[in-house]
Amino acid sequence: MSWWGKVIGGTFGFVMGGPLGAVLGAALGNYFDNGLDGIGAEPLGGPRSNERTQTAFFTAVFSLMGYIAKADGKVSRDEISLAEQVMGQMQLQTAQRKIAIKLFDQGKSDNFPYQAVLAQFKRECGRSRNLIQMFLEILTATALADGQMEQSERRILESMAISLGWRKADFDQLVMRLSAQFRFEGDVAPADRLKDAYKVLAIESTADDATVKKAYRKLMSQHHPDKLVSKGLPEEMMEMAKKKTQEIKTAYDTIMDSRK
Repeated sequence: MSWWGKVIGGTFGFVMGGPLGAVLGAALGNYFDNGLDGIGAEPLGGPRSNERTQTAFFTAVFSLMGYIAKADGKVSRDEISLAEQVMGQMQLQTAQRKIAIKLFDQGKSDNFPYQAVLAQFKRECGRSRNLIQMFLEILTATALADGQMEQSERRILESMAISLGWRKADFDQLVMRLSAQFRFEGDVAPADRLKDAYKVLAIESTADDATVKKAYRKLMSQHHPDKLVSKGLPEEMMEMAKKKTQEIKTAYDTIMDSRK
């Protein structure tokens, strides 16, 4: 049974307690009046299942998307549209979509315990750097959705990345890649598109072919859908990972075609 089937089916043996459990429990209020906090919950030091990690990822992503969207004092239409786009790419069932919206709304609340939620998410995901990278990419895309990243949003995202074990330089590179990706998908001049293609792969335009291929293969491996799901990415987010690999491939093809 999938992580979602276990949640709705009432099989709580894998569900975490703590702030993530409380946030998800509140979102599931229509299903379970008492929420999930403490109902059959495993202690944090107990066995970690893939379904448990998938549940943590889903809960943290949508609630923290709401928190990031509100970080600059307002939630823009573009940020809401991005959240809806993520839900669309996940092809969520009606019930799942309602829960995702409730999680997003909780993240926007003034008393949302984002630091506690983030700390538990880190514990639940263990040492899976690629899974954490996908998590940061989704949240960073939320901040970039309206065309620019406010300083308040960047400070929070940078703090989150460092809390999750990333160096500032690595986070800066991630922001550069995603910013270039947003432009790369737009209607830009061929020369600017090529410049952004190099930034999508996080390499210099002077890199030789071997370096280009190495960067391409590394990013493709990091975003491989099956690998990410095996680490705890919800199955519903496989399409997002596939889209990401297609974007990386398009950038690579753009570079290699320019060198022919």
